[in-house]
Amino acid sequence: MAISVEELEDHEKYRQILSLSYDDLITFIFDNLKSGSGMIVFFWSSCIVCLGFAFMIRWNIAGYFPFKNILLHSFLGLIVLPVICIPIHEFLHIIPYYLSGARNIRVGMDLQQYLFYVTAHRYVAGPVQFIIVALIPFLIFSVTLFMLAMFLPGLWKWTFSIFLFVHTTMCAGDFALLNLYYVNRKKKIYTWDDADKKIAYFYEKI
Repeated sequence: MAISVEELEDHEKYRQILSLSYDDLITFIFDNLKSGSGMIVFFWSSCIVCLGFAFMIRWNIAGYFPFKNILLHSFLGLIVLPVICIPIHEFLHIIPYYLSGARNIRVGMDLQQYLFYVTAHRYVAGPVQFIIVALIPFLIFSVTLFMLAMFLPGLWKWTFSIFLFVHTTMCAGDFALLNLYYVNRKKKIYTWDDADKKIAYFYEKI
């Protein structure tokens, strides 16, 4: 049975460990990306591996390609496809939220921080729910783009391999939030968002 926001206010059972304003998200993300925890080492390692994979693909398909074609496919992989994938990425966050019972789901953006986000207003997510919500886009895109880079012909391999690298870097915010759970892995963390006030709250079970 889902926990309500009101239940989290029972100070004998739960303790608030963090309130995070959406305005402070970019600071939160950068602070966590510098933490050096196992989760963040995994994230940076994934970025490096994906970049290495992209250049390995480019090396393996080396041959004569007109410069304009190379430029076009680089532009597609570095800019066009990442921009197109943003709503798909956010939609993939929505699916597990909806399947777990959240209904007041909102998508937002903060162009000053160059951030897009999905939030479920006043819906309490347990640790397993939140981890699934955060990881689903990374997992689905990583597997799909890897397969496309392996099996498509010619410069399309380069397009999707470099897109894989860019998308992995785009998951920085997801991994920053996952890092909160990782460093508190001995605790049971619950979270809910007040989408009207644009604040996320995190509680530990006592």
